[in-house]
Amino acid sequence: MRQFASPASRADRGGAEPMIPLPNLGEGGPVYPGGANGGAAAEPVIPLPNPGEGGPVYPGNMDDGSVVEPVIPLPNPGEGGPVYPGPSTPSTPSTPSVPGGNVIWGCPGGGCGGIVVLPGVIGNLWPSAAKVRFLNAGYGYPSFRIFVGNRRFVNLLNYASATTYGQVSAGFQTVTVTGTDGYIYIQKTMPFQANGISTIAIINTAGGLDLMQITDSCCPPTNGYSSFRIGNLAYNSGPLDVIMSDGRVVYSDLRFKEVAAFKRIMPGTYQFFYADTNLTAMPAGLDIETLDSAWLGVYPPHETFGSLYLDVTSNAIYSVYILQSGTNRNNIQNLILMDR
Repeated sequence: MRQFASPASRADRGGAEPMIPLPNLGEGGPVYPGGANGGAAAEPVIPLPNPGEGGPVYPGNMDDGSVVEPVIPLPNPGEGGPVYPGPSTPSTPSTPSVPGGNVIWGCPGGGCGGIVVLPGVIGNLWPSAAKVRFLNAGYGYPSFRIFVGNRRFVNLLNYASATTYGQVSAGFQTVTVTGTDGYIYIQKTMPFQANGISTIAIINTAGGLDLMQITDSCCPPTNGYSSFRIGNLAYNSGPLDVIMSDGRVVYSDLRFKEVAAFKRIMPGTYQFFYADTNLTAMPAGLDIETLDSAWLGVYPPHETFGSLYLDVTSNAIYSVYILQSGTNRNNIQNLILMDR
């Protein structure tokens, strides 16, 4: 009678290994753990993700042993994403042109020691626009950049210099004064009147800097005359009188942050002195007549701490601003602005 060997006896004689059944479709199941042809066990395989799911990135090395750097994925359109952190040189935005064709600049190199001729007309104004220029009277500070709203209005404004007129929209605007490094020195909301014209001066105060708005509205010079005024923007000065060597007092007791009213002045050569006296000023409505040449170079019988020599032409508007020139009291200098 033929006997059949049991399953165990077949395995003992080197029979085939039991089969691991395949899973049903969609169920998954165990992965064959053995090595090929009885060798070492195989590394488990990381399954690829389904389309659109993303998934793990291979962390191993290349065939030559080099490490693969992880890649920062690009963001989806409109989402933004990481920015390359490597070194780069930031670009400086260009200085915009002011409507009317003029570019706003300070006086190159901080010169402007003599008469600064500034055009009084820059083309047609925008509807409901205002004309404005900036003046740097902030002693002891580096050059400034000035923004009106979010628009860079002045690229570089040195001390004792002024810009030409530019246009801004009427209404309340935020004026920001910064250094060239972006440091904000002062930020102030100021009114701009439609069809108005003004100068905004950066001035010293006990606590730092401030902005002072000066109206530049003036009757147009006629009959060959010109217009003339003086403003005191020197923080270190006391009240001062503006006198002529022939004894006439043009303005008296002109204090810091005070800008005198315009006077009519005849063309000619003038010499004015700054002093502290108890003299009375000439009547406000009296014109400044020519100075006899015999008085040129003659000092008045008062202690003076500054002077102004001015050749006046016809049909011009002169605004003379007294600025600080040192740290001692009454160390002052002139900034002469002439508009036509």
